[in-house]
Amino acid sequence: MKDKYLVAFCACPDDATARALAQVLVNERLAACVNQVAGVRSTYLWEGRLQEDGEVLLIIKTSGERLATLSARIQALHPYEVPEVVAVGVAGGSERYLAWLGQSVGAA
Repeated sequence: MKDKYLVAFCACPDDATARALAQVLVNERLAACVNQVAGVRSTYLWEGRLQEDGEVLLIIKTSGERLATLSARIQALHPYEVPEVVAVGVAGGSERYLAWLGQSVGAA
């Protein structure tokens, strides 16, 4: 992805999965910070059936350089057959925060 900094999203089935993924992503410097938002309700179609589940949403701060590796790591560790990994570019923000984000994930 061309954006220097990104916010990625990933829904997890429970707190334990969310916590474990967040720790791996930060420890491996794939994310500068991961927020875990409990109490999310997701409604979606899966295998032709309407589903509704409680989930924990991860809000992941990363860089465009790290997105492919971050996505692959989530795919490898996540219990879902097709885990959500979507990212949006960061158009702006606090210069000091963005500098810290870049340093945390090793972005140029």
